[in-house]
Amino acid sequence: MRTRVRHANITFVYQLASCMANRGQTSTPKAEPLRPNDGYVQSFARGLTVIRAFGREHRELTLSEVAELTGLTRAGARRILLTLLTLGYVACDERKFSLTPRILDLGYAYLSSLQLWDFVEPIMEDLVEQAHESCSISVLDDTEIVYVLRVPTRKIMSINLSIGSRLPAYCTSMGRILLGGLSEKDLDITLRRSKPKDLTKRTVTDLDRLKKIVFADRKKGWSLVNQELEEGLCSLSVPIADYSGKIIAAMNISGNVTR
Repeated sequence: MRTRVRHANITFVYQLASCMANRGQTSTPKAEPLRPNDGYVQSFARGLTVIRAFGREHRELTLSEVAELTGLTRAGARRILLTLLTLGYVACDERKFSLTPRILDLGYAYLSSLQLWDFVEPIMEDLVEQAHESCSISVLDDTEIVYVLRVPTRKIMSINLSIGSRLPAYCTSMGRILLGGLSEKDLDITLRRSKPKDLTKRTVTDLDRLKKIVFADRKKGWSLVNQELEEGLCSLSVPIADYSGKIIAAMNISGNVTR
């Protein structure tokens, strides 16, 4: 059943500049819509690229490794790393750089701006208590889903996912729900860019079939994925919509198929 949350305030980064430009206008003419090249700050974009170079596979990086992973020159990578070091977002131990906990402030700013979570977290906790399975919420980011809230079940063995984790949208129940919120044109583009591949013997990779599944899930209001992402894992998801009916997130419960 579709969950509707009144006054949900989802503001994505790519919309922020436009919203700020129009804020406070009354009778004055509207500003021209922002285009991708308007006011583009290349150094800021490169700084974000350096931050994204770090991760589970690259917890510590040398200057040369950062330059290689980002495609920057050593001099450019050095300037950005020293800036991040001065601001406290990275630390340096001899020749190795690593992110500091302060980097979490960037993600928390996004999460804390979403009034949705104030409403939905108690519902998730109640669902986990009843189903004895983990409950998560994700949003769509291009071809992937990103976990933004998760209430794990109390089991000895649990699925190793956390806030910020990313999974392909095409083979996950939350992903299919979120894909259902796209226009047909955007859905076609996103599925082609996903380049589906067999993750298990059950994974659906045919684009036409995937499109039909997304449409069917959108019509019935829920999505069930059985062992397409990983053997033994199944997941059931529903959409979270704002007051206008637009799908802004997806919520699921997931667990081992034997349960």
